[in-house]
Amino acid sequence: MADIKPEEITHPPMDQLQGFEYCIDSNPSWGEAVVLGFQHYILALGTAVMIPSFLVPLMGGSDGDKVRVVQTLLFVGGINTLLQTLFGTRLPTVIGGSYAFIVPIISIIQDSSLRNIPDGHERFLQTMRATQGALIVASSIQIILGYSQLWGICSRFFSPLGMVPVVAAVGFGLFNRGFPVVGKCVEIGIPMLILFVAFSQYLKHIHTRRVPLLERFALLAATAIIWLYAHLLTVGGAYKHRPLLTQMHCRTDRANLISSAPWIKIPYPLQWGAPTFDAGHSFGMMAAVLVSLIESTGAYKAAARLASATPPPAHVLSRGIGWQGIGILLDGLFGTCTGSTVSVENVGLLGTTRVGSRRVVQISAGFMIFFSMLGKFGALFASIPFPIFAAVYCVLFGLVAAVGLSFLQFTNMNSMRNLFITGVSLFLGLSIPEYFFSYTQSAQHGPAHTDAGWFNDFINTIFSSPPTVALIVAVFLDNTLEFKDTARDRGMPWWARFRTFKGDSRNEEFYTLPFNLNRFFPPS
Repeated sequence: MADIKPEEITHPPMDQLQGFEYCIDSNPSWGEAVVLGFQHYILALGTAVMIPSFLVPLMGGSDGDKVRVVQTLLFVGGINTLLQTLFGTRLPTVIGGSYAFIVPIISIIQDSSLRNIPDGHERFLQTMRATQGALIVASSIQIILGYSQLWGICSRFFSPLGMVPVVAAVGFGLFNRGFPVVGKCVEIGIPMLILFVAFSQYLKHIHTRRVPLLERFALLAATAIIWLYAHLLTVGGAYKHRPLLTQMHCRTDRANLISSAPWIKIPYPLQWGAPTFDAGHSFGMMAAVLVSLIESTGAYKAAARLASATPPPAHVLSRGIGWQGIGILLDGLFGTCTGSTVSVENVGLLGTTRVGSRRVVQISAGFMIFFSMLGKFGALFASIPFPIFAAVYCVLFGLVAAVGLSFLQFTNMNSMRNLFITGVSLFLGLSIPEYFFSYTQSAQHGPAHTDAGWFNDFINTIFSSPPTVALIVAVFLDNTLEFKDTARDRGMPWWARFRTFKGDSRNEEFYTLPFNLNRFFPPS
C-alpha cells in the first residue's frame, strides 16, 4: 500500500462550519422561511410552558394565571428576539425564558411575608410583583456590563481553550432536561427520539424540488406524528387508570391550557400591578443575571459557528449582552415570571436544519408575538406533552455541546497543560452543579444555608450553573497556569483577529447594524 501523506490524514482547522446551505445573511424562499420560522416557534414552546407550569402553582396561581404567564413569556420573548437579531449580536438566536432564575424566584416564593398570604390569587399577584421588582433592578447588571463594554474587555481573557468547557457545558449541563424527562413517558418520548434522528440524519437525502424536506423539517414532521399518536392514546383510554404523574406527562389534555386561555389577550406592562422592591430579592436575582450572561455568551459562540459566521468580536458580544439586559428589564415590566437568555435548543436546531438564516429566526419571533395574543391557538400548540420536547433536546443539546468541543481544533491537544485544563474544568463544570442539585433535592435547600438569604441565593445560583462553573475554572486556570509561553497552544493566534470588529473583513457582513446605524454606534 502506498505511503499516506500527512496532509491526507489531517483536517486543517476551519473558521466556519461547512455544509450550510443558508448562513446568517442568506435566506431561503419566503415559503420555506415561514415554515422554518414556525418550527423554531414550536421548539420555543417547550421552555415557555415548562417554566410557568412549575413556578405559577408554587406562587398560588390558577390555570388561568399560568396561561397568561405563558402568553406573556412568549410575547416578550418574541420582542426580545427581534431586538437581539436587529440591534444586538445580530446572530440567529431565539431569546426565551431561563432556568437560571428559578433558585432566586423560589426564594421569593418562600419569603414568609408572601407565603403566609391566605388567598391564593392574591399571593400569586404579590409574589409576581416582588419577582418583577427584583428582575427590574437586576437587569441593570447586564445593561451596565454590556453598554459600557466591560464584558467585551473581560472576554479578552477568553481563549479557544477556555471557551471549550463553557460552550460544551451549555449543552451538556442541560442533560436533566433530556432523557430523564423522556423517561417519564417512554411510549411517547422514545418514538419521538428515534423518529427525529431518522428524519434529520438517515433520511436527509430525500428531496422534493431540490429541498431536503425530512432534514429541514424533521422537527415538525416528527412532532406532528407523535403528537397525533399521543392524542390517540389519550382518547383511547390508555392512561385512564394510570398514576396522576404519568397522566400529567403523557396525556394531551392535562395541561388545562386550552380551556383556560382567552381567545384574544394582549400582554401589557404592569399587568399584574406595580412591582415591589426588596434589596435581598434583588441581590439574589443579580446572581441569576450573571449566570444568564455567561450561558448566553457560550450560546452566542455556538450560534455563530452554527450560522457559519465568524466568532462575535468583543464589541458585538457586549452589544448583545446590553440588549439582553434590556430584555430582562422588559421581563420585569411585563411580568414573565422569569428572566431571559438565549434558547439553547433553538441554537441546536440551526445545526440539524443546516439553515443559519437570521430572517428565519425573525419570522419565528413574529409567530411568538402573534400566537401569544391569540390565546386559544397558542394554547393548542402549547399542549404538546413535555416528553416530545425532551426527546428533541437529547439531540439538540448534544449538538451544541459538540460545537463547544469543536474549538479544540484551534488548540494543541498534545499538551498536558491543555488536557488538564479541559478535563478539570469540564468535569467540575458538570460535577459541582450536580452536587448542588442533589443536595437541594434531599435537604430542600441549597448547600449555602445561612441566615443571609441573599447570600444563599447568590452562591446556590452561581454554582448550580454548569457553564458558569466551567468558565470560572477554565478561565482561571488558562490565565494562571504557564500562560506566558503557551499562547500558540491555547489557540490565541487564531483567536486574536476576532477580538476586534475590524480584525476580520467578514465581520462587517455578519454584524453590521441595520439602517446604517453604525454611523452613530461605530464598532471598536
